[in-house]
This record gives sequence, structure tokens and C-alpha cells, in this order.
Amino acid sequence: MEKNRGMGHIDIKTPPESYWLASSNETNYPDLQQDMKVDAAIIGGGMTGVTSAYLLKKEGLRVAIIEAGRIGQGTSGHTTAKITSLHSLIYSKIKSYMGEEKAKQYAEANEAAIGTISNITKNEGIDCDFHREPSYTFTFEDSYLQKVADEASTAAGLGLKASFTENIPLPFKIKGAVKFDNQARFHPRKYLSALSKKIEGGGCFIFENSRVIDIEEGSPGTVITNQGKKVTADNIIIASHFPCFDGMGFYFARMYPERSYLLALKVKEKFPGGMYVTAENPGRSLRSQEYEDGELLLVAGEHHKTGHGTNLHKHYEKLMEFAQKHYDVQQLLYRWSAQDYTTLDKVPYIGRLTSKTPNIYVATGFRKWGMTNSTVSAMIIKDMIVKGENPWSDVYAPSRFVPNPSIISFISTNADVAANLIAGKLKPLPKNIDIGEGEAGEAEIEDCKMGVYRDNKDELHTVDTTCTHMGCELKWNDAEKSWDCPCHGSRFTYDGEILEGPAVNKLQHDCHSKNKIEPNIID
Repeated sequence: MEKNRGMGHIDIKTPPESYWLASSNETNYPDLQQDMKVDAAIIGGGMTGVTSAYLLKKEGLRVAIIEAGRIGQGTSGHTTAKITSLHSLIYSKIKSYMGEEKAKQYAEANEAAIGTISNITKNEGIDCDFHREPSYTFTFEDSYLQKVADEASTAAGLGLKASFTENIPLPFKIKGAVKFDNQARFHPRKYLSALSKKIEGGGCFIFENSRVIDIEEGSPGTVITNQGKKVTADNIIIASHFPCFDGMGFYFARMYPERSYLLALKVKEKFPGGMYVTAENPGRSLRSQEYEDGELLLVAGEHHKTGHGTNLHKHYEKLMEFAQKHYDVQQLLYRWSAQDYTTLDKVPYIGRLTSKTPNIYVATGFRKWGMTNSTVSAMIIKDMIVKGENPWSDVYAPSRFVPNPSIISFISTNADVAANLIAGKLKPLPKNIDIGEGEAGEAEIEDCKMGVYRDNKDELHTVDTTCTHMGCELKWNDAEKSWDCPCHGSRFTYDGEILEGPAVNKLQHDCHSKNKIEPNIID
């Protein structure tokens, strides 16, 4: 936890910490220790996985969640936790290139997700700081004013409680905003921890610290973990943020990862309620959260592609500058970052992994709107398993291909990947580099390009900086003390352990090792 140390500067040596994780109890489910058979194997214990397990158990299915870490500690534990169907400026885009019917499906699905989360908290008696509040997308710029107005009009035409306003109750002037009424916010980790307790038992299981490294297709299919244990299931749901199994669906080429940053602050002013996000970049997001006898102000934004840019700590500093400009900041309590995947047309992929895998389902590419879209995923996949269909499945279908704007994004995204596959492998490296405490760099060690980090005990940690997913060159992230992949978003600790992303193998410490793992993608 960081205290007030001169509010214009954030101590780079203090590791980031998510408020959601710090303020909730850690789960302690066992790892998978024996082979088993269930009706549905769910890979991932975040919002999608836990909600899917809950809904399927309610339908009488035997389920097993297989989580690589702990329940709710991944992306779900690093979100802004807005439960809203207002996703920046999405409805005008969907209507323009997918049609009004699919835009309406997207709207109805996300509104239904809000209601589902609300009903679950009430029916199960879950205390997770759930509150109904309006949500706003606003702009400071004249160039975005018409887009915001059009979004309000389009959303209202789709049946959403949307309106345009020129004012919001925040301490700065805007050009205009679209407002959605009756949205919500909550504490995601409290929600998931409580909901997971409703899953275990009655032939249903939760396994933590069990990383899935392969899937054997078939009916039934089989999930294989890093301990060599197997879960055989009639249905498999890949809810691992980025698909840990591709099945020739080429998801690695149809999405790109971005990181964004959050500050949790004590400010003198009382927050007026509501949830807010800018329509334009660099992005500014605000909401409040109950904290002890008062509240926290959450300020987020500054997104950029994972593994891109330098001096990433500056993004925290810029958020602090914005907060100080508009609020009397008394204390910085927490800071953390999040990673999100965006699809080519900005609509998530939810449904069957491919046309050739009818019993393997995927949910991915939520952009920055995972709280509702993860719940939508669970609802759609539950219906597909139990009923064979769902009324919203068309807009989210992973098999869709929308030429405009998808083809342009496809070309630019993959050109970026190709560049990073060879980045740094051809340029000469210094034989020796000077690395200070808490810093990292690249060095040539025994003819190998290695990443080197010096910790606060003056010890050096070296890893091969080739990503074990598909061989892209990793980049150092000074804000999170991690090695990040600019291609597909895999992230590793300075010791080479997996933090997140599609990689299933940790980094090697010696590029000449006989046990060196060749980059691969599970397909």
C-alpha cells in the first residue's frame, strides 16, 4: 500500500497492488490431483468461468473449474468493475457494419447481464457493494461531440435507457455525454469468492493452481493440466481471457492486447456517484468505491498495446496529474494495471471455438467491458449447451467475418506481430550493461540475448526473452516489473513465471539449455 509521499510522484519501486485483491479473502481450493469425468470442464476461474459454472450447476450439470492461479485473481481482479451496457461508442459502430438487429442483440444481452448479476446478488445474499448508478461516456473535444450525440440516439432507438446531456456532475466542463440509466458497480472479488462457494459440492468441483496445457478434441473431450491430470467432459468452456487452446480458430491473429492503469485515491471532495469514461484517447475513467468509513476515487485510463512503449510508469503519473488537476488528492492507496483483448470489430467472440469443435466453447475479446460481457458469455454458452441455441449468439459468433473494418485491422495487427517476431534478434547487443536496483535491460550472455533484472537485494535474474507462445521478442514493463509480449499479450515475472496470456510454458533461464522449450501455440 502506498501512502502520501508528495502526491506528484509515485514510487516506482513499490509494487502495484489491486484494491479488489487486497480487500478480499484469498480462496484456497485444491489443485487437480486425479483424473475425473464431468459434464462440463471450465478453463478459468474469473467472471466468465465462475458464472458459467454457477448457471450450469443450476441446470443440473456436473461442472469443474480448472484455474491456473486463484479464483478472481486474474483480469477479474484488476478491472474497474463497472457493470454497464454503455461500452464507449459501440452501438453506432455495430449498427453501421453489422446491422440494427445485431446491435439490438448486443444491447439486450448486456442489459440482461446487469439484471442477472443483480438477481444473483439478491438471491444468493452476496454482499459485494452492488449499487445501481448511471453510466456516462463523455467528451472534452468538439470532434467527438457528434459521435457522442449519435451514440445516444442510436442506443435509445435500440430500446436502451439512453439520453444525451451537455453536463455531468464532475468538476470539469465537457462538450457532451451519452448517459445510460440504471447501470451498476460492485466489488468483483467479493462477488466471485461468494459465488464460487455456491458451486463446489454435489458433483461439482473447483481446482486452483492447475494450468491447462492441452485439450484433446472429441466427444467427450479431455483437458490436460501441467500436473499431467485429465478432466474428461462432454463440454469444454475456454474462459481463460485469451484462449489457451486455438483449435485452428486463429484467435491469436484476430485480437490484440492492451494494458490500462488504475489509481485508487482518497480525495477531499465527495464523489457525486455515477460511472464515467471519455470517448477519446488517452482515456479517463472515474467511479467511486466504498472504503472503510469513506470512499475511494478510482481513476483509470492511459491504455496502450501490451509490450509497446517505454517508461510505462509514466502512465500512472499522468493519471495522478489528471486527478490532482480536478481533486484535492489526500492519499494514494492502491495502483494497478489491467490487460484486455480487443477483437477486430470490437465485439467479443462467444460461442463454439470453431465449426469443427461443436462441444468446445470460447469467450474472449471483451475489450474493456468484461463484467457484462463475461456474464453474457455464461448465459449464451449455458443456453447453447442446454438448449442448443441462444437469441444473442449471432452478434457474438466467433465464426463471423465482417469485411469492414475487420480486414484493415487484420492487416495492421498482423504486420505488427510480424515485426515483433524478429525485433531485436538481428541488432547487435552490448556485451555489458549497467543495471540499477529495480531496473532491467537486455544483454548478450554466452551468445544469447537475455533479459536481466536486478532486485532490491542486488541479485540478478536472467531469462531468455523469447516468448514461449509463438516466439515474439519480449519487452520490459517497468511499471509492473514484468516481461511482456507485444504480439499476443503473454506476460512473465522477472524470474520467468507466467503472469497471464496464452503462453503455457514459463521462460527459460539459459537459451542453450537442453530442456529449452520451443515456442508453440496449443492448436
